[in-house]
Formats: sequence, structure tokens, C-alpha cells
Amino acid sequence: MKLTGLEVQRIADLARIELTGREKEKYAEELSAVLGFIEQLSKVNTDNVVPTSQVTGLVNVVREDKTEDCNEDTRKQIFKAAPLAEGEYFKVKAVL
Repeated sequence: MKLTGLEVQRIADLARIELTGREKEKYAEELSAVLGFIEQLSKVNTDNVVPTSQVTGLVNVVREDKTEDCNEDTRKQIFKAAPLAEGEYFKVKAVL
């Protein structure tokens, strides 16, 4: 698949990158080569290949989440030490 200079310019505009004429030609060739490789890969028969998310065999080691009740005095001390609390909830700054 051969990209045109106009297509490269559109990609550059989306990425907010300014390109010179020479850079447009260079990237048109390079991106076309990448797309050509992807086109080759799409022709490979993968019908009997199991989807793989990773190949190292490593697994994440995590502990099971466990909750424990605490007595009322401990709870009051925790909320007293908190910078901001409202009722039985901690108040935090908004995360956007």
C-alpha cells in the first residue's frame, strides 16, 4: 500500500507535526513499507493458532484482597487522624 503525500500530511496534522516536503516523501515511503508488512502479516493463516497475550510464562503474583472489621475506637482514631473526613468517608481532592 503506497501512501500519498496528502495522506502523510493528514497523519502529520492529526499528530500536530509540521513536515517539510522532503520529510513527507521520506515518511510516505517508510509508512508505506510498514503498511506493506502489515498487509503481508494479514495473509498468514492463523486459524489454528491460540491467541497469546504474552509468551514468557510469567504470571502476576498478587495476594487475595481481604477485609477485616476494626473496633469502633480504632475507626474513630483513624478518622481523627485523616486530613479530611465526612461521616465514615475520607475526603480527597478530585482526580480528573
